[in-house]
Amino acid sequence: MSAHLALRSGNPALGTDTFTTVPHVVGHEAMTIGGTVNKTAMALVILFITATYVWGQGNAGTLPAGLIWGGFIGGFIVAMVTVFKQTWAPYTTPVYAALEGAALGGISFVLEQQYPGIVSQAIFLTFGTLGALLFAYRTGVIKATENFKLGVAAATGGILLMYLLSFIVGIFGINVPLIHSSGTFGILFSLFVVVIAALNLVLDFDFIEEGAERGAPKYMEWYGAFGLLVTLIWLYLEILHLLVKLQNRR
Repeated sequence: MSAHLALRSGNPALGTDTFTTVPHVVGHEAMTIGGTVNKTAMALVILFITATYVWGQGNAGTLPAGLIWGGFIGGFIVAMVTVFKQTWAPYTTPVYAALEGAALGGISFVLEQQYPGIVSQAIFLTFGTLGALLFAYRTGVIKATENFKLGVAAATGGILLMYLLSFIVGIFGINVPLIHSSGTFGILFSLFVVVIAALNLVLDFDFIEEGAERGAPKYMEWYGAFGLLVTLIWLYLEILHLLVKLQNRR
């Protein structure tokens, strides 16, 4: 992506032109903030239902080994479809939520067995962060200025490149200590990633508000919910990762 483009969000689901180049549907209602909140709540309910089901399978001793990766890979595919076909968001977002819920339910169950209490802590911190940043955004304590957006987008891109590099070298059996280590630098890195993931929520709020102001088509409520869900899932996973590192320090 060219450097001169005014990047609006580190969230890949909410790119530079998300609300300015979407096809408008004549005669349909416009996107609203309230509608997006409702769609986000519906997507979260779907995610919690599938996560709870998979968690129950774990308790019953029947958790399929490939369910976690299957959910993440399937969710990634559906996410890519949603990004390129935004008009499909009312249908793909619930599917994405269900797949990610299955994956999160599985990984959460596995980690809870190893570190009792870690999942409830991660959930509390995720939604506590969401509430705190929403309050800060609505009261003007945090403003999504262009420099703020560029900084968060650049940091997010750097993190994604770091993870991609870690994945590639991991194929050859090479471990990246900064990402996986429970030492001081490893914990500081995870804390930094959690902060950047949290700040992406501010950019998501700004995108949704801008979409409502521009009168984006109604289906974009689902797309806005999808983008917010992507960030929340990332934040939850990064908080889990940080908590695991802190547990391993004991």
